[in-house]
Amino acid sequence: MPHSSTFKASLTSSVRRYLHPTASIRDLQPLTAGSSADTWKFDVITEQGEQPLILRRLALDENISTAVSKKTEALVQQAAVANGVIAPRVRFILEEIDQLGHGYVMDRIEGESIPQKILKQDTFSVAREHMTAQCGTLLARIHTTPLDTLPPLPNLTATAQVEELFNLYRSYEQYQPVFDVAFCWLREHIPRSVTPALVHGDFRHGNFMVDRQGICGILDWELTHIGDPMEDIGWLCVNSWRFGNPHNPIGGFGKRDEFYQTYRKQNDVEIDEAAIHFWEIFGTLKWGVICLFQCFSHLTGKIRSMERAAIGRRVSETEIDLLQLVNATGKTTSKDMSHAI
Repeated sequence: MPHSSTFKASLTSSVRRYLHPTASIRDLQPLTAGSSADTWKFDVITEQGEQPLILRRLALDENISTAVSKKTEALVQQAAVANGVIAPRVRFILEEIDQLGHGYVMDRIEGESIPQKILKQDTFSVAREHMTAQCGTLLARIHTTPLDTLPPLPNLTATAQVEELFNLYRSYEQYQPVFDVAFCWLREHIPRSVTPALVHGDFRHGNFMVDRQGICGILDWELTHIGDPMEDIGWLCVNSWRFGNPHNPIGGFGKRDEFYQTYRKQNDVEIDEAAIHFWEIFGTLKWGVICLFQCFSHLTGKIRSMERAAIGRRVSETEIDLLQLVNATGKTTSKDMSHAI
């Protein structure tokens, strides 16, 4: 994705406005873009030296999730960092005068984010030993971020998220009996109400930046919201994020007991394993619906893509995971299956 001279000139003006009046930029390059974020790396050059930075801005692409605005994302990231979370420092938030759309610029940190490399390469052998405890510490700090330091955020209850995901699933008209059963199970096992906390919303492999010593940054805060902190833990444990290491439920690298022990030390909120199991089933179903969405966009001709068609085939993997997770709770019955058929 090449950049235009106008884009580079606008970014240079913004850097001079917020960081240094005589700064220049070089090595402006696009990185892999997510569904709601357009990401660029570049270096800022001043008399004091070189500063590696990242630009994240809103991408014009379809998205099945409701992401917060880029300004909100940046403000939440700032608040989390102030509470001891390891994440890139936000340098400035774009305004209308910048003519670059909605976004922000943050520090660029060096490390690896590709899960298969982190889980398999000898380079990260020491990191893998540290990551379970780090995840416990980092999530505890996210969940204890003072709410009065945050911008307005959506408050997403378990009931509301289940119904929103169900309506999305039904809109694709690609019905999966296992998904129907999972939705029934979720409706019958809504966790008890808890004190709302900051939830990252996508705390998993792919959003960890890892160096030789462990996690050096938490990325992608676009799905952040207020809700049940156990949601983040359940999502972290989804089998799809273990990448072929099913016996290590914490991201394919760790055990629950070590994670729980570290989380408890940092956070005054008790671990609710039943709620975590609920959110693990919800997260598995959510990923299944996302896979279904990818296939749906291909089958309808909206975006013809062999990659999307291939991702659609992964629906079957989530069905197997859901059957195992639901079965782990004992026989599942439904008072009324008709609402999910």
